[in-house]
Amino acid sequence: MGSPHKKQKLQDWLTQQWVILFGRKIDKTEEDWLLGPFGGTQGIGLKFINQLAEKEQLIIDTSQKDKGLIESIEHLNLPASQLKLLSKNVIDFYENTSNYEFDLKVKWNPLFKNFGRLLRLLFSNRIEQLNVPIENIPNSRGLTSEIIQLRDAQTKKLKRTLWLRTFKASGKIVYSGVYETCTLPSGKSCIKAIFPLPNGNATVILAPMVGKKGELILSSAGKQFGDSGFYFLLNDSNGKLWAKYIKSFKDRLVAKTEDEQILVKQTLTLWGLKVLIFEYNIRKRRDLDDFSQ
Repeated sequence: MGSPHKKQKLQDWLTQQWVILFGRKIDKTEEDWLLGPFGGTQGIGLKFINQLAEKEQLIIDTSQKDKGLIESIEHLNLPASQLKLLSKNVIDFYENTSNYEFDLKVKWNPLFKNFGRLLRLLFSNRIEQLNVPIENIPNSRGLTSEIIQLRDAQTKKLKRTLWLRTFKASGKIVYSGVYETCTLPSGKSCIKAIFPLPNGNATVILAPMVGKKGELILSSAGKQFGDSGFYFLLNDSNGKLWAKYIKSFKDRLVAKTEDEQILVKQTLTLWGLKVLIFEYNIRKRRDLDDFSQ
């Protein structure tokens, strides 16, 4: 039986013990599709970026233009018929995310709002991660969006892509996630979002498809370990890796083009009930010409 690290906050220890008790031990050579960076115990935040670069011997790309969540939409291996139909604006957003800004609307299901407050109290504020707004935001321009890329110092090859979102007013981090593509055991290509946590991470794997109107649909509606979905990962005190698949938690994101803007609706559900809805209104940045190369 595994054991969490002893020198950490009680709530982190309990969460990790839960992953060990109800999850499974994994082999990094067999489940490499699931692996991603883990966080430290002294908060995640901005320091994680520098720690990751140092640990993996990478350099931080300081350019601010033409940097995407994924290098190419081709990495999703969509069928040719779907790729032809997919909105060109949506493709450009995912390949050049740093060239865009967005407004955000947040809508909580009142039944789950207290859960959000508890998450912020016990974890988010302290570890500088998953700091979801609690109050419904009817229309907010108060978030920054930054794509940070880590490259091999010699070859300059892209190794890691991070999406950092913060509140403009307070500087608090909303999300700090590592984005990449992965291939499930079934052979399905997916987008993987990795959110570092103390001695582990929360990973969401989203399977892509294209709707009839050219919208990109990303869904974590898998049914079992090895499918798309939500995973907790842990590195225990003995260096063993553990993973817990959360079948009851689903994430569905729809990105479409409307009136020359990109609209994204992201719906999180738990046990079939809507928990939280994010609505993004995305447009090209007006200051692109001022970006340093």
